[in-house]
Amino acid sequence: MATFAQRVTDFYDYMLEKGDPRVEDWFLMKNPLPIIAIEIFYLVGVVWLGPRIMANRQPFNLKGLMIVYNGFLVLLSMYMFYEFRISSWLANYSYRCQPVDYSNDPLALRMANVCWWYFFSKVIELLDTIIFVLRKKNNQISFLHVFHHSTMIINWWLGVKYIAGGQSWFLAMCNSFIHILMYSYYALAAIGPQMQKFLWWKRYMTQMQLIQFVLVVCHTGYNIYIDCNFPQGFNYAVFAYGIFLIILFSNFYIRSYFAKKEKQKE
Repeated sequence: MATFAQRVTDFYDYMLEKGDPRVEDWFLMKNPLPIIAIEIFYLVGVVWLGPRIMANRQPFNLKGLMIVYNGFLVLLSMYMFYEFRISSWLANYSYRCQPVDYSNDPLALRMANVCWWYFFSKVIELLDTIIFVLRKKNNQISFLHVFHHSTMIINWWLGVKYIAGGQSWFLAMCNSFIHILMYSYYALAAIGPQMQKFLWWKRYMTQMQLIQFVLVVCHTGYNIYIDCNFPQGFNYAVFAYGIFLIILFSNFYIRSYFAKKEKQKE
């Protein structure tokens, strides 16, 4: 009888064999060990240890870095949004049901490639938290922030490994568009207080994020309902994840705007 360790090893090997062979040799995609190491470094080294290291230190002035970093993510998000939209349009993707094309067709590979860039952008975005730590903005390292950043790299490693394309393109395209706006806001805010008069739309950014999650939940829920030829396990996972993010972001929105108004009235 196989031992528990042997069963785990066999399952691990089986799951790797089930991966998309097109992406196997792409950066960080061969096996999950590097991304697990990044996740541990993020949660332990950045979220837990980082604020303790900075406790008795002066915050760093990272104005120049923040402008460049956020500007870069605006450009990367614009590139990804364009690639998702054009690749899906040229390949005649359906908004109702779109199976994954695992072939080496140029359009299928183009979609897989931008899916990988979307995954890698989530690795880059872990720098958001590092910047908060170095600037001693610990109040911004909320459960919502850490949960969203830490889960997205896992979600999209799995997405690229097994479903680089198909229905998943819609979620990534919507999120890329939102990130164009979000990192534009951060880049402008980093310039200085003189930009505040141009940043009146902060509140609407959270509203657009919520609309994005509602669209994803409706899109995925309909996909489950019509029984599309797309892995149902991923459909259920995306649906549940979307619902959870709607709850978290709604709570953030209520606390940030409605609760503050009530306190001001009091």
